[in-house]
Amino acid sequence: MSIPHRTASSPFVAPAWITLASLVGLVSALVGDGIFNMISWGVFTGLLVLAARAWVKRERGRRS
Repeated sequence: MSIPHRTASSPFVAPAWITLASLVGLVSALVGDGIFNMISWGVFTGLLVLAARAWVKRERGRRS
């Protein structure tokens, strides 16, 4: 019996990237001021945009 090969379309890839981005945002917010705050705001804004995009895509799928 062979072990299935994991590809980039694995269901765990997107949550892993979201988790990594969240950790980067949290650590940068805790580490310092200035550029670190800008990084954390950018990361969390990106995550909110990603969530809104997924929600809109889901709602469009329901209407079809």
